[in-house]
Order: sequence, then structure tokens, then C-alpha cells
Amino acid sequence: TFIVAILVLVSLHGASCRMLAADAGKERYVRADLSQLTGCRRGQNQAGLASLKRYLNHFGYLDSEGADEFSDEFNEDLEAALRTYQLNFNLNASGVLDEPTVQKLIQPRCGVSDIVNGTNLMKSGRHRHIPGVGHFVMHYAFFAGMPRWPDSQRNLKYTFSTDNQQYGAEQLRSVFSAAFAKWAAVSPFQFAEASDGEVADLELAFYSGDHGDGRPFDGPGTVLAHAFAPTNGRLHFDADEAWLPDATGTNGMDLESVAVHEIGHLLGLGHSADINAIMYPSIGAGVRKVDPNSDDVQGIQVLYGS
Repeated sequence: TFIVAILVLVSLHGASCRMLAADAGKERYVRADLSQLTGCRRGQNQAGLASLKRYLNHFGYLDSEGADEFSDEFNEDLEAALRTYQLNFNLNASGVLDEPTVQKLIQPRCGVSDIVNGTNLMKSGRHRHIPGVGHFVMHYAFFAGMPRWPDSQRNLKYTFSTDNQQYGAEQLRSVFSAAFAKWAAVSPFQFAEASDGEVADLELAFYSGDHGDGRPFDGPGTVLAHAFAPTNGRLHFDADEAWLPDATGTNGMDLESVAVHEIGHLLGLGHSADINAIMYPSIGAGVRKVDPNSDDVQGIQVLYGS
């Protein structure tokens, strides 16, 4: 699937229902100020709603409108797509572009789709009863068909490229080894960097724009990274982001936090609706979140045991 990505620019004029879209020079990259759509609802026709539709189509919430492409009409399909998005992100499912919804749409996030071929891979909450323990609400999810690494592969080797970014091998090695260690601590997996000439199971790299996997990056902003389900093994970071080894309290993106999230995808986890989970799709600038929570741990152990 060819993904259309957008870069969202934050505006100080969020009360208006107007939107200005700027030409980014490439068809698939649409720069849009979603904050100026705050308050829009079904029945309105506003410049910029087509960009919102492309965003929702990107993450699986809205089908293509066909030969006419996307229009600026706030129709019933857009309303239904927004309601599903709001349910997945534990927002008021009004189908209206209220302020909390717009702020969530603006937040940087993982490029992996939440809905694939009409199947919602992101769970808004299921109940599980464990005898003698009690009831739990589960938010973890898996890729369609629950792909997993075979039992014979519990010691995975990885490589990483130093191309297209500012850090040296030792800095990246420290970040990525720490990220893999987070999953090793809660799963049967062990991870080690592949030696020269050794075949790697997992490959980590930084790319800009269209890099040949059908999922082009969008520059600084919306899409931070993406990874593929088992046993593909590819994890790609957007090289145009302001990556920092530890971005706590800065305007940068925390590389280790995003790496831990994307490694979860490499192992077979989908997106979680639990805002405290590593596998929650969005993360803000300056936020550091590197420890799998109980929802993440339950998910990985359902796939592989403890």
C-alpha cells in the first residue's frame, strides 16, 4: 500500500474552522494546519478537510473516495472515521473535530496503521478474568493473523546503520541495546548485535522521504518511524526528525522511546489504546517512555509466554 503522509503544523488560531494547506512540492506529502479545523463537523465544506481525510486514510480509518480523490466536504464517512479514531484514542466519540481530537491528531506518532483492510488492530478495551486474580482490562493488540517469530528463533541478531543521521556507532549502540534490553526483560527473547558477516534477523536504519518500502516518510512532524510484522525484521526511523538519545524536557524526539515502541512491532505487537503503554501510537516531543507497562507485558507474553 502506498502511504500518503502529512506534516502537521501547529497554529495559534485553533478556534476557527478555516484551514490553509500549503504545497509541499510532492503529491504524497500534504502540509496542513489541522488546528484551524477545530470545531468542524458534518455538513460543512472547508478548505483543508481533504488533508484530514488523507491523514485518516494513511492510518486506515478512511477508504479512498475513488477517482474524485478526497474532497473538502465533511461527510458521513469522515464523521464515522473520526468516531473510530476517537474511540481508539479514548476521546469523546462525537465525530466532531473538537480541541482534544485536533491536539491528538497533531501529536507525532508511529507510521504503522491502526486499521488494516477494515480490521481495527487497535483495541479500546477488552475484559479478561484470571481465576484467583481478578478482572483486567486489556488494550494490547496484534497484527492481523497474529504473526510471530517461530519457537526456534528466540535469540535474534540485529544490525543498525549510522547513515543519514548525526550520531556515531557507539551512541546508537548504547541506545539500541538499551531498547532491546527492555523487551528481553519481559519476554523469552535475547538480542545481540550481529558480528561482521553474520546474517541479522533485524535491521535498523534511518531514511528520508521515499526509501523504497512503500511507506515514505514526511519530514519533521507526523510520522516518526515504522516497523514491519514478524518475520520481516525491518525498522526505519525518519532521518529528518530531531532525534536525541534522551529528549527529556526538550523539543526533540526521544530515540530510545521510539525504538522500544518499534521493536514491539518487530516482535508482533500492534498498537495499544492504553496511553501509558509503550505500544500507544503517539508520543510528544520531550517525552521519554522506555519501560513496557503491564499492558505491553501481557501482550508480548500472550504471543510468546514468559
